[in-house]
Amino acid sequence: MVLAVWLLPLASFLILLAAGRRLGHRSGVVSSVLTGLTLPGVVALLAAAPAGTTRLAAWPWLGILGHGLSLGWLVDPLSVMMAGVVALVSTLVQVYSLAYMKGDRDFPVFFAEISLFTFAMQGLVFAPDLLQLFIFWELVGLCSYLLIGFWHTRPAAARAATKAFVVTRTGDLGLLAGILLLWSATGTLNIPRLLALAGSGALGGWVLTGSALLVFAGAVGKSAQFPLHTWLPDAMEGPTPISALIHAATMVAAGVYLVARMYPLFAASPTALEVVASIGALTALLAAGMGLVENELKRVVAYSTMSQLGYMMLGLGTGAYTAGLFQLFNHAFFKSLLFLAAGSVIHAADTHDLRRMGGLARRLPLSAPAFLAGALALGGIPPFSGFFSKDPIIAATAHQPALYAAALAGALLTSLYIFRAYFLVFAGTPRGEHPGGEGSSAMRGPLWILTVLSLGSGLAYHFFHRYLGRHPAAPYPVWSGSTWITLAVSGTGILLAWLLFANRPVERPRLAAPAHRLLAERFYLDQLYAGTIVRPILALSRAASWLDRRAVDGLVNGLARMVMSFGRGLRRVEVGRAQSYALAAFWGLALFILLLEGVR
Repeated sequence: MVLAVWLLPLASFLILLAAGRRLGHRSGVVSSVLTGLTLPGVVALLAAAPAGTTRLAAWPWLGILGHGLSLGWLVDPLSVMMAGVVALVSTLVQVYSLAYMKGDRDFPVFFAEISLFTFAMQGLVFAPDLLQLFIFWELVGLCSYLLIGFWHTRPAAARAATKAFVVTRTGDLGLLAGILLLWSATGTLNIPRLLALAGSGALGGWVLTGSALLVFAGAVGKSAQFPLHTWLPDAMEGPTPISALIHAATMVAAGVYLVARMYPLFAASPTALEVVASIGALTALLAAGMGLVENELKRVVAYSTMSQLGYMMLGLGTGAYTAGLFQLFNHAFFKSLLFLAAGSVIHAADTHDLRRMGGLARRLPLSAPAFLAGALALGGIPPFSGFFSKDPIIAATAHQPALYAAALAGALLTSLYIFRAYFLVFAGTPRGEHPGGEGSSAMRGPLWILTVLSLGSGLAYHFFHRYLGRHPAAPYPVWSGSTWITLAVSGTGILLAWLLFANRPVERPRLAAPAHRLLAERFYLDQLYAGTIVRPILALSRAASWLDRRAVDGLVNGLARMVMSFGRGLRRVEVGRAQSYALAAFWGLALFILLLEGVR
């Protein structure tokens, strides 16, 4: 069953690699069907791996310094849950893409890369060993680079892909250092063994805290946490279905999954947990602020991804383990829904700019309620799924005033920016030409399914907790004071959005100019990185290039020119006439005799 879930996407990739051009549009059908066939495997794994069970399969691979590394898979409730999310979202995204990408010149390449992406993510999910996990971690990064830059003829897409690749590699360097530190301290990279050592206290001190923070650095890069979040908004240059896949179930989810997979390592270090919670809270707040002033629809949804990932990290860092993972589970559905609904809007309006939309609710009778359902789930409004995971995370921070204030402020801004986008797109009067309409059934079907999941996945609260082996203390929701405060804050955000942005002919700035500029420029972090890292490295590279061309190459080329000049001189002497050679020998002998006489 594991091999079916893991290797069917690889089979799809290999088939399309070999015969994608000949299959044409059917390549998308092949990829969608083979990925869809992994869903029964996930269902079977749910039954075969009940709560509290862990099954490990491993075969010897490498021996290093007397220690062995293995290949295999790890099946437990966490990996099965994540594999199900990846399989379901990937299948729905591919079905949607059958219509969205129709007519694209590289249609088969698109589906081949999605298949490889899904295979890489499933390999990461089932990895029983940190080295195997790191291999698939890097393959996920490669696939994201290929898909973000899929329309590589666009300079912006090429730059965005390169930026995502370089920035996430920075975090990956930390992850690699953490893996090496754990290896040097324990002699093993087997994940269950490492977690057992951390839980028993055999792994502790600075090694425990240092390795946890280094592992978290990898998660910071992949999950776009502050300060390595700058790649995420630019990644919107890729096709919309890829944005849905990256933001819901693959790349950005990988960082949260990594922290959850290694959670006993973090739980044994209070310092590491405090860092995770603080970074999560800061990311949630900053991303929500940036989303408030963004005018490109997909980027608004992208900032919401970053903010919700911050909430997931906040939940994990404050000990709300299942709430953080439940937010990952629910977020996969409502974020896919928001992106695919946004794709339908862009397909109909032929623009990404919120200021050129408006009044689209009648033209898009499915996309409008679908986007609304996703927005309500994102805002944490019951009975939508986001409420059942976001509220417990905020409640878990109630004993830490700074984190609680950040979480509530993020909740207010989340409702405000996502409903700002909703009202600017669907309410009021049209502000531009909207030549298209609702997409085909291939686009509508996934929207219906994801709308139902965004409404109903929160009802899996008790099953989710029991399956992960952590029984909830009480039925949910618990209508505590914190719950009412969170709902009041979220409702206030929706009300403000309605007052400020509904039924407005043209949106006008609502923030003071300095604050608006600060948020629009993303707190000037791109400029800071460009001035302190990018430009100095480019200057150093240019200096090294000059030194290589003028000094190193100059010396070698000068020596070559000297030898060639000497050769040309000899060529004038070597004329091929015996008389000339006899005359030269005569004069040489005469010169030798004269020199000999001079010495005497």
